[in-house]
Amino acid sequence: MDPDERRRSILDVARRDGAVDVTELAAELSVAKETVRRDLRSLEEHGLVRRTHGGAYPVESAGFETTLAVRTTRLVPQKSRIARAAADLLGDAETVFVDEGFTPKLVAEALPRDRQLTVVTASLAVATVLAGAEKTSVLLLGGRVRGATMATVDHWTTRMLSEFVIDLAYMGSNGISREYGMTTPDPAVSEVKAQAIRSARRRVLTGVHTKFGAVSFCRFAEVSDFEAIVTDAGLSSAEAHRYTLLGPQVLRV
Repeated sequence: MDPDERRRSILDVARRDGAVDVTELAAELSVAKETVRRDLRSLEEHGLVRRTHGGAYPVESAGFETTLAVRTTRLVPQKSRIARAAADLLGDAETVFVDEGFTPKLVAEALPRDRQLTVVTASLAVATVLAGAEKTSVLLLGGRVRGATMATVDHWTTRMLSEFVIDLAYMGSNGISREYGMTTPDPAVSEVKAQAIRSARRRVLTGVHTKFGAVSFCRFAEVSDFEAIVTDAGLSSAEAHRYTLLGPQVLRV
């Protein structure tokens, strides 16, 4: 297997499994660990993966997006802490938008059940989580359902969303960048997210540390659009401070 074939194979595994491990790849490909590390450096230079200690994970782009199923297996303890901390920022909000994605779904699970809430969402998973809550009214936005994320998109979704004034929006993002803001691979998803930003009085972003510095295809918001960004302690305090200089409070939990 030549280097290009090997790197394509590594990228395929990363996209299939959500992450790769240097030791496991070296054994599977029958090459030295340093060879795998060089391959990962090359893939990172081309913006296809981001390296971690001992491995790498794929960067989402116009041509690739991690499925909801994969997202439910990665960094779950961190995402659960983020969700609980984000839910604590609810304040006196009575109407809430909850974005698509696994971490926003965990936010929905963490919302209080002992008070009246109206939750607007494009996510079938979020709607399912909240449908049985006695004091929660769920408004599911209509539209075309994307199989990868089980959420609705297109003009039906954005038109319905544009008719609401929402107290607080809990948002997710595929990429979080000080330079490029919040990005996502799919233009249709970006339109829904952008409309949620416009419709909400307050906005809270949730995302694990691996999202920071990543840039995807479509920009839907700026860092300054958010009152708070909730992430995990994997984001350094120095980098968190750089984001606070752009406006939002950054909570590392």
